[in-house]
Amino acid sequence: TGFRADLQNFRSMPSVGDGHQSRIFAHTERPGFNLSEGGLITTGNSLDVAVKGSGWIAVQRPNGTEAYTRAGDLRVSPNGLLENGRGFQILGDSGPISIPPVEKMQIGRDGTITILPLGAPKTAVEFLDRIKLVNPDPTRITKGVDGLFESIDGLEQPADSSVNLISETLEGSNVNAISELTDMIALSRQFELKIKFMKNFEELGAKTDSLMRVS
Repeated sequence: TGFRADLQNFRSMPSVGDGHQSRIFAHTERPGFNLSEGGLITTGNSLDVAVKGSGWIAVQRPNGTEAYTRAGDLRVSPNGLLENGRGFQILGDSGPISIPPVEKMQIGRDGTITILPLGAPKTAVEFLDRIKLVNPDPTRITKGVDGLFESIDGLEQPADSSVNLISETLEGSNVNAISELTDMIALSRQFELKIKFMKNFEELGAKTDSLMRVS
């Protein structure tokens, strides 16, 4: 959920070494990523949230560093910590959010978490924490190898009260499978065409050598 597509491109790279640089290889690069929104899916699960518009949910990596995601498939871990489907802990006002035994839990549009403690009367709803929501400059974030986003300068982003959540909803990936498949087919055909050209040139060269030997 909330996956952001990588952008790919290829460029020619000459083989570096002794002698004449006669060989050129194709080098793939990831110049950026697509930050457009994915489609919304209504789930009816009170722990599912989707970021409305721009913004991110702050999470904590296993090494303790802060990162950002759009994946709002939340759950409570066996240790009582709020995490998403990939196991990254959700951050609140003062760190990872710990959930006590509850009868009911709700997440508001501003990230506010309210709970009805286990065994408490129905009117005893209380504030627990607030999910940290951020909205950094898109040009100042980068995508890590784990799929999470982080600040280019390594600094933690401040909470932004203008970011809102949609409850009982998940955001899907922004990858267009049909478009990606079409691009893969086009690249495959271009590769086959260039291989064919290379074979034709090789055959032409062989014929030229043969004519020169005859003459």
